[in-house]
Amino acid sequence: MTADVQSRGGRRIVEFVRRLGPTWLAGAIAAGPATMASLLVAGASFGYTLLWVVVLSAVLGTLGQYLAMRLGLLTEAGIVTVVEDRLGSFWAWILVIDVVLAAGLAQLAIMLTLAEVSATIVASAGLGGGTLTDPRFWGVAWALILAAGLAGGGYRFAEIGAKVVVSLVVLAFVASAFVVPIDLGDAATGLAPIIPDVDGALVAAGVLGGAVHITLLTMQSYTMRARGWTHEDRDIATFDVVSSMLVAFGIFSLAVFLVAASVLPEVVADPAAIDEIQAAEALGPIAGEHAMWLFLLGLWGAAVSTLGGNTIVPPYLLADKLGWEQSIEDPRYRTAIVVVALLSAVGAFLGAAFFQVLVLVLAFGLVGTPFALAVILYLLNDPGAVPETNSLVANLAGVALFAVATVLAGEFVLAELETVTEPISAFVVAFAAAMALAIVGLVVKYALEHARNE
Repeated sequence: MTADVQSRGGRRIVEFVRRLGPTWLAGAIAAGPATMASLLVAGASFGYTLLWVVVLSAVLGTLGQYLAMRLGLLTEAGIVTVVEDRLGSFWAWILVIDVVLAAGLAQLAIMLTLAEVSATIVASAGLGGGTLTDPRFWGVAWALILAAGLAGGGYRFAEIGAKVVVSLVVLAFVASAFVVPIDLGDAATGLAPIIPDVDGALVAAGVLGGAVHITLLTMQSYTMRARGWTHEDRDIATFDVVSSMLVAFGIFSLAVFLVAASVLPEVVADPAAIDEIQAAEALGPIAGEHAMWLFLLGLWGAAVSTLGGNTIVPPYLLADKLGWEQSIEDPRYRTAIVVVALLSAVGAFLGAAFFQVLVLVLAFGLVGTPFALAVILYLLNDPGAVPETNSLVANLAGVALFAVATVLAGEFVLAELETVTEPISAFVVAFAAAMALAIVGLVVKYALEHARNE
């Protein structure tokens, strides 16, 4: 009898674990090359000073995914559909444009990383010269692979292999955390919420943007729909969020940051110009002379696995807005995926240092995130949208998340104001102003609706 009960209990646990997934996909994207770069730059530039942001990113990332998960389960529809039904087409288009800009820029940065690392690996291994060591060749090649794979369903194999490589690198960072001389007393001082300088605002926004990002928040409803989850699955959905973002992503972030903060300030002369070769020094204590290869392969794997997930986000929202089937069986959706995949090749032609671009892109994504959070909170408090509105605790937590994301995004935008005459800074400031107006409009709309219903 006891053995039978244990057997049934074991089968239930296996089945429970097998069903996990939607937030793990978001977590895999969050633990991509941009977050890795932000954590390495943060540690190399400021030592342990930004530890508080790293800890906060895992906690707030979990909270953001929980709220997005709750909205998806309660509505059982894509977020764009819900916004259009409850707020109108205008607000749905703002959300779509917000996501497309943030995910599109991330796509270019990730492809730049993948192309540069692919060329570096080939050159370092002596496998060829000329065209094969040109990042632009790899950008075009990977864009074609991405388009063919996602449109035909074959890219999954590349993603699985890449995730295995990434897992090995994450384990290497975790192992390094037990080997490098981490000063716990010094690290504890990093729990005080301080932003060291203007560059610190960019890096802090990049670190938080890796976990609290509009792409991750909006894709949640679609990945859960693909699993067929409903409100009845709230227990496994909650476990999915906590295990992936708070535990797995939290361990990843802390390990990378603490190792970088302990090792890199001593070996990187100019953190603002850090590259992949210098960053590989963080794995030196555990990998020795193989550190560079391990890090390069890990960065390559992170870029490959993240690229696939990020590519489908803009087509998901666009298809939802235009009423297309969110499946490659619909030629319009399949065409959108191919277009996004092919356009990503442009990233390889940017000619910039990808470490710095990755941090900037995450910070930019954070600027667009408060609007998405405002939309989610609005809908979770709309009885016409959800059968069970937010509790006071959930609302207070959501407002705290919104406030922190807004403050860090604001710090980044204020820093960009100092160089607003430059095209990139001007674009960031203009985008931030547009998002601020959208949030104010949404708050006014909610207040009017609430007053009318009183």
